[in-house]
Amino acid sequence: MSNDPSPDPAEQAWIRIYHETLHPLYAYVSRRAGGDRDLAEDVTHEAWLRALEAWRGARFPAEPLAWLRATARNLLVNHFRRQEPEAVDERALDLEQAVLPESPDAAALLCWGLAKLRKGQARLLEAYHLEGKGVAALASELRLSERAVEGRLRRSRSALREHLTPYFIRSEQ
Repeated sequence: MSNDPSPDPAEQAWIRIYHETLHPLYAYVSRRAGGDRDLAEDVTHEAWLRALEAWRGARFPAEPLAWLRATARNLLVNHFRRQEPEAVDERALDLEQAVLPESPDAAALLCWGLAKLRKGQARLLEAYHLEGKGVAALASELRLSERAVEGRLRRSRSALREHLTPYFIRSEQ
């Protein structure tokens, strides 16, 4: 007979959820951290610390990853709202392309600008630029026509551009 106590089911659940969510959470955060690896690690860590506090007694949310992502998103928004972004060459940030900028400063500026937008606008642009979702996928998710999504993207980009324009360095062509 073994002296090892039987594994605690709550502890096993914590470990399972941690293993299932850590990599997707870090991927989510790192795309939104503007190329700052330390920030991505800190936010991922802080989101998990908050989960430990909020989920005491193994009271897990129905969707742990969704809870962690929402917490991480709020932490990032708060972080970027407090930051004064660096100015970047206007060519480093193409708001028409559905890609995260290669330059860490441009990525940080994009994330800072997203934090300044209304939540719906920011989420739409995040899905498009940071998650790489196309117009058709967004239209399906939002139950809108592609044309309506394109209009929302256009208005959201315009609002974002208003926040970012003072931080663009005009390049000599």
